[in-house]
Amino acid sequence: MTTAELLDAALVEEATKKSGLIWVRGASGTERALWHVWHEGAALVVGDGPGEQPLPGLDDGSAATVTVRSKDKGGRLVGWRASVVALTPGSEAWEAAVGELKGKRLNAPDAETMTERWARECRVLRLEPAGGAHVPVPDGSLAARPVPTPATTRNPAPAGLPKLLARRKRR
Repeated sequence: MTTAELLDAALVEEATKKSGLIWVRGASGTERALWHVWHEGAALVVGDGPGEQPLPGLDDGSAATVTVRSKDKGGRLVGWRASVVALTPGSEAWEAAVGELKGKRLNAPDAETMTERWARECRVLRLEPAGGAHVPVPDGSLAARPVPTPATTRNPAPAGLPKLLARRKRR
């Protein structure tokens, strides 16, 4: 490997390790923010099951584009191309991946049986860097409409709430 390739690989690894979320665009063209874990040279994600994140357009053998943001400021740090590898439940690679993911999964309703549920109902994917950190930075903000959700706010905030909160600060 050349020095430039080694530096690109180091940049991808360090930026991805330190970021809590990565933005992944799969074959469907849909871009999603995904929580992940960096392990053995690839980003690991779990999803497509009940209570887990959706993984649209991420199929075994397909390509994806990953954008890594800064954990502090939220700005775009680096983009890289990835090849998607689906891990077979029960395999040695799957067990190692699940061991890493299990420790980072927050607010799981079934922490004790989570890995069994992942084996039955979810997919665990490896996003392996392919081709370095040479994804061109697009023009514009890339703002998009939020994904539709049934979640709503029950009632508007009361009109007197700002005054009440300001009064508490003065005490």
